Parts: sequence; C-alpha cells; structure tokens
Amino acid sequence: MRWLFDFLNSSIGKKVTVGLAGLFLCGFLVPHLCGNLILFMGMAPFNAYAHFLQKNPLTPLAELGLLALFLLHAIVTLYARWQNWQARPMAYEMVVSKGGRTIGSRTMTYTAFLVLGFLIIHVACFKYGWGSEFKDEELFQRVMDFFKSPWYAGFYVLALAGLGLHLSHGFESAFQTLGVDHPKYTPLIKTVGLLFAITVAGTFAAIPIWACFLGGAR
Repeated sequence: MRWLFDFLNSSIGKKVTVGLAGLFLCGFLVPHLCGNLILFMGMAPFNAYAHFLQKNPLTPLAELGLLALFLLHAIVTLYARWQNWQARPMAYEMVVSKGGRTIGSRTMTYTAFLVLGFLIIHVACFKYGWGSEFKDEELFQRVMDFFKSPWYAGFYVLALAGLGLHLSHGFESAFQTLGVDHPKYTPLIKTVGLLFAITVAGTFAAIPIWACFLGGAR
C-alpha cells in the first residue's frame, strides 16, 4: 500500500483526489436540484418529499458521505496550496497572466469560500431550523419563510452565482486532471461544463427569485 500513499501524497495524486471528489459532488447536485424543484409544486408534495428523506435510513449515510467528500475536496486543496506556498513563499514581482484563463479559474479561491459560507448558513437554516419557528415536518413553510427576506434571498442568489463560476472551471479542470485532455474532446467538455454550471446555478437561483421577488412565498 506504500505506492498508494506515495501516489496520493504526490502533486498529481492530490489533483486526482480533488478532481474525483469534485465530480462526485457535482453528481449530488443533480438529484438535490430535482428534489428542490418540488417546491414549485406546493406545500404538500414538498413536505411529503422532505418527510421521505428524513425517515429514509440511507439519508444519514448519504449525508456522511457528502460531508466526507466535501472535506476531502476542501482539505486536500488547501494542503496542496499550502505546500505550493511553502515551496515558493515569495511571490514573483511581476505576474504574467496565462492565456486562456477565465473568470471562473481566476476566482476559484474566492468562490470556494463564498460557497463554504453559503453551505454553513444553508444547512443551519434549512436542515436544523436555525432562527425558524417551523418544525422539520413543515420544511416547505420553513423554506418559504426564509425566502421572504430579500436579504436572505439575495445572498442565496449571490452564492449560487459563485457556485456557477466555481463549477464553470472546476468541471473542466477535473476532467483534464483525470487525463481527458484532447483537442477533439476538450472543447466539448468545456461546453458541457459551462452548460452544467449555468443550468445548476440558474435553476437553484430561480427558487429564491420566485419565492421572494415573484410572490411565491406569499
């Protein structure tokens, strides 16, 4: 097993770990988004869906798996950055911008911290009911109550814009790290990644916009 440890501790090993964890997290976003869209169907269907998840014995295992993936993705990334900084603590006097860099690639660190803050608030409010009078069985009412606030809805939309930027680069970067980097396939992966980022972030953002600004929470 020494070879596995050496590989995971190498530069490429850490990149592969971060990339795979990121892709698995992307996979989670799709069913989570589909479940959230039940909000548009009304209180009874969404509360029934939430009750099913709360009583499902596999839900705690899924949540622990997601937490492990998220921590792996974040900790390995920070550890790799720290190692790079240790190897070159003094920044270059002049930084030359690499060609082809996008706003998504340039803001990865900032959007990562924005998404982290969003997730903490999101879980505290919606899962644990921080600051809400509604019980777990009333998750629809809890969500709508939070989204009545323009401040919360606005922060939600801003954080999802950050998530979209993060995904727009992270999706493509993960495939490149895994060796899928070819003139024939890279443009397709880049397009699919951009569409995935826009679709996921835009559809999630449609929920607070509908609830707060279009009267859905009334």
